[in-house]
Amino acid sequence: MANSNYDSIFTTTLASRTAKLADNISKNNALLRKLKEKNNIRLISGGSKILEELEYGEGDMVWYSGYDTISYSPKQLFTAAEYAIKLAAVPVAISGEDLLKNSGHEQVMELMEKRIQNAEKTMSNQLAAAMYGDGTGSDGKSIGGLKLLVADDPTTGTVGNINRATAGNEFWRNQSSTYQNLNSSNILQAMDEMYLKCSRGNDKPDLIVLDNKLYSTYEQALQPMARYSDPKLADAGFQSLKFKGCDVIYDGGQGGHCPDNHIYFLNTDYLYLRPHKDRNMKVVGGDRLSINQDAMYRIIGWAGNMTMSNAALQGVLINEVAA
Repeated sequence: MANSNYDSIFTTTLASRTAKLADNISKNNALLRKLKEKNNIRLISGGSKILEELEYGEGDMVWYSGYDTISYSPKQLFTAAEYAIKLAAVPVAISGEDLLKNSGHEQVMELMEKRIQNAEKTMSNQLAAAMYGDGTGSDGKSIGGLKLLVADDPTTGTVGNINRATAGNEFWRNQSSTYQNLNSSNILQAMDEMYLKCSRGNDKPDLIVLDNKLYSTYEQALQPMARYSDPKLADAGFQSLKFKGCDVIYDGGQGGHCPDNHIYFLNTDYLYLRPHKDRNMKVVGGDRLSINQDAMYRIIGWAGNMTMSNAALQGVLINEVAA
């Protein structure tokens, strides 16, 4: 190679950053931060699929008196949702020419630092976007995000290899409602209705995510009332309001990914990010030398998927704007 110090600098610089890669994303995406806060980033160690066990059926209870016969008919009470393992990578490369132009220990470190920072931002932005997608990105190679798990039309499509259109699979449908022209005078009622649909005893939404416009509409509706915010989210850089004790945030701004005219009501107790333990934003395969180029690179890899174990407690409120 053009610089004898290159290998050690490249290796130690990138290796020391891998832990930061995982942390960096949680600071730039409120949904992922929430999952991490609740320990819902659960590693997998192998297998061809990611499974989420589901309890969806009820047994029989009979009322009886005296010597009435109490019969038992076996029922299917449990099943599992299975999710494919998706792969992602960001390469970090440096050419021999760049090394010559940036010779000297400090200059090489500065160059590598910028390359690695760019890799962090790239993986952060792409994963954040995918967490709101429907799994069709990159020809179906992307993870399935909220557009798949908490669908606009939950009576169609397959999630976790369970067909939502099939009779008997109604338990696997999220809540969904469409309103015409949400504004500051009707948004609170619409949100209240969806919140109640997504509630079951102590199981309630704990995160509401809106696009920029609807967040502003909600904020305007709160003008006559006191505002409440979560200081922990504020410390992490997120502006947060409250709705019935639930964090209300916008994931918009510059480069936000919450779909326009959508409000997601999420119970994050049942949402997970499931990375593989050996591909959780780690360097894959060590140094890689090009056979026909004066260059070396490394790959930061990720493998896994976003999963869900209860659909009925998730909801989406859609604002239909009249033409």
